[in-house]
Amino acid sequence: MPEPFQPSFRSRLSCIIFDIDGTIARSNELIFASFNHVAAKYLGKQFTQKEILALFGPPEEGGLMKIVEPGQVPAAMDDLCSFYGENHEKMVALHPGIGSILRFLRDRNVYLAVFTGKGRRTTTITLEALGVDSFFGKVMTGSDVRRHKPDPEGILEVLDHFQVKPEEALMVGDSVSDIRAARGAGVSVASVLWDAYDSPAVVKEQPDFVFHTVDQLAFWLQSYPWESRIGFTD
Repeated sequence: MPEPFQPSFRSRLSCIIFDIDGTIARSNELIFASFNHVAAKYLGKQFTQKEILALFGPPEEGGLMKIVEPGQVPAAMDDLCSFYGENHEKMVALHPGIGSILRFLRDRNVYLAVFTGKGRRTTTITLEALGVDSFFGKVMTGSDVRRHKPDPEGILEVLDHFQVKPEEALMVGDSVSDIRAARGAGVSVASVLWDAYDSPAVVKEQPDFVFHTVDQLAFWLQSYPWESRIGFTD
């Protein structure tokens, strides 16, 4: 059992930026299935999870460029998104407790944002289908940046949008690229391991905070002295 978490932050906490897949949503199964739907149609084969993970980094179009002919990418992307949308309800869910965390933070006037490597199309499907799109005042996807994670471009765009100093922001994600993007932007990072692909590699990066369960993250946030921070209300 991990040691109890002691709330600690170097400044007031006014902005929290969330990753999506593996962080707020249990969506990995659908991502793998969507790429294999395309692989079966265009290549007549299936990929392992490890092979699909190797495609990650750029948004879905970038991954598709590695497995289909360049001229097939637009149609393959349409096929992927159709499959993704049609199967979303039965294959994706919020991690239990995430909805409560988002409501808790919204009630305390925390700026909430998303920075994900997903493309704009699949991000919109997921946020709307899960009913959480209204929580986020800024959504940065892999389609919205020129340089993808671990580059900090998306985080820097969020900070600029809300006019928030780096020391007042926290990135919450499940991957090494989330940590490196946060470091590059000068913001603190909380690594969540409840659905991470490679927990040992994440921990080895020495994030500022590590949470093994959603309940641990909720407890940490609830213990934060919001009432003493300028700009927050209970």
